[in-house]
Amino acid sequence: MLYALLCYNSEDVVFSWSQEEDDAVMARLAKVQTGLRDSGKLGPSLRLMATTTAATLRKSDPPVVIDGPFAETKEQLLGFYVVDVENLDEALAIAKDLGEANPGGSYEIRPIRLFLPGAQFEPQASKEHA
Repeated sequence: MLYALLCYNSEDVVFSWSQEEDDAVMARLAKVQTGLRDSGKLGPSLRLMATTTAATLRKSDPPVVIDGPFAETKEQLLGFYVVDVENLDEALAIAKDLGEANPGGSYEIRPIRLFLPGAQFEPQASKEHA
């Protein structure tokens, strides 16, 4: 069963971390991710840029594009993981491990109904820095 682990936290907190603090959190997360990858349970994961870089498409007639995210929440969606596990209990255990590595905020755990992985690609930013 595929589950999405949606990572929520306060941007004000996360983006106020020093480079050293951010690197330490990312190193702790990498340890959890390595174990998941080695066990074949880790699918796509990513870290999103700040909500100030977002846009929202309101599905009205006609559609309307709004600058920024449009969610009623005190925490922002900062990234997500896709994991392939047996059940919700296993997904929760992984979320707990990730939470210990990166305290604060929350993880929303949701089963994935449809997964269309698409083609493999190299992000433009990686190509520019190559």
